Amino acid sequence: MSVSDLIGTLDAIPKLMSSSSEADTQISGGPEWLTQRYVQDALRQFYRDPNLRIIALDGRPALGRGENYGGVLTRITAEFVSGDGNSQIGNYIIKTTYESNEFVRKIMEAYDIFNREMSVYEQILPKLKALLLEIGDSEQLFAETMAVDYDRSALVFDDLSKRGVGLDLNLARLVLRKLAKMHATSAVLNERENGVLESYDRGMFNRHTDNYAPIFEGMVQAASKCVAQWPGYEHYAQKLKDLVPVYMELGKRVFDVSPGINVLAHGDLWTNNVLVKYNEDTAEPEDAIIIDFQYAVWGSPAIDLFYFLNSSLQLDLHLHHQEELIQHYFMIFSDTLRKLRYKAHIPSLHNFHVQLKKKSFYAMHTSLGVFPIQRNVETDDADFNALIKTDQRAINFKNACYRNAVTQKLMRELLSVYDSEGLLDADQ
Repeated sequence: MSVSDLIGTLDAIPKLMSSSSEADTQISGGPEWLTQRYVQDALRQFYRDPNLRIIALDGRPALGRGENYGGVLTRITAEFVSGDGNSQIGNYIIKTTYESNEFVRKIMEAYDIFNREMSVYEQILPKLKALLLEIGDSEQLFAETMAVDYDRSALVFDDLSKRGVGLDLNLARLVLRKLAKMHATSAVLNERENGVLESYDRGMFNRHTDNYAPIFEGMVQAASKCVAQWPGYEHYAQKLKDLVPVYMELGKRVFDVSPGINVLAHGDLWTNNVLVKYNEDTAEPEDAIIIDFQYAVWGSPAIDLFYFLNSSLQLDLHLHHQEELIQHYFMIFSDTLRKLRYKAHIPSLHNFHVQLKKKSFYAMHTSLGVFPIQRNVETDDADFNALIKTDQRAINFKNACYRNAVTQKLMRELLSVYDSEGLLDADQ
């Protein structure tokens, strides 16, 4: 069966129809329109069963304060009866925008993250799945998308279940295997479809907007303030302070498309965007699924590798095992490219490292500017307003991110490394 045949059989992801105006039960913690009838309509369309009926529904926030800044995630458990009388229980995640927060909505509007994410789920991921099937690889990389609702900027997808903090070696290798296959199939798709993915050009740093500058520059300023209090680290504090005026430009260079191999990067690959399925008996991880493609961007594999490796691993892996994990990723990445008969040049592992090295500012950025946010445990002020604004509350939140003991240990270990590589220099 050809790729086009496979894509045809995958069919378009269903789009939700408007809910009935009939009185309905709103799901706790979600937007006003997120009701039992809305979920029932989604399930009816996905399962192509107009008689499907929900008999019990539970909804709750999927994440706590400070665990997600890119949208509202609601975890749903639904017990339903199909038209033929069979009952089952399903677990789902519904992702929606910050529709009630006008300030946040306007900031994010420049990144077009919701439309881009929905187009990735609806138009791109099914094609990547089809490419893997072309070489006999049926491994599931992404969550099953049940509905794409453009009217409400909402997605409904399967919930694999749990998320973790600080992945161990086995789980890190599992995620990198999935990432390698995603990257490889995207490179092949872009080659076969004449640059179809190159319009995805609005990553966290991009040439269209600087709306996130208060986040990134504010975190560097907070890092400098923290480090200045450590005896013997004063010169690092000054270097961090000197980075602020050029920080956004250095980030944009990471996201500029460069010679060498490029892929559709996830753009925000860390632990909270990976769903992990654990064995009920052994509690060992059985599978991992990548979700949340709102920052998907065409560019270097370094974007995802440096972000994931410097935000999501146990401390020992973060500090001492990144080369090993990059090699693991590369072997699967290059093997998948060869199996799919990728026509462009496939670099050697050495040349791949050379390409990554040119983007290594992003490793420093993630370790010193992103990791502290993700590991922050002082959550009273942990919301998007505290990230994006520059008022005293925002300053207090950013300073709090650097009080975490794990963050401080990581910084003490890595500042000298990044300095020796020239990554703390404003003229790099």
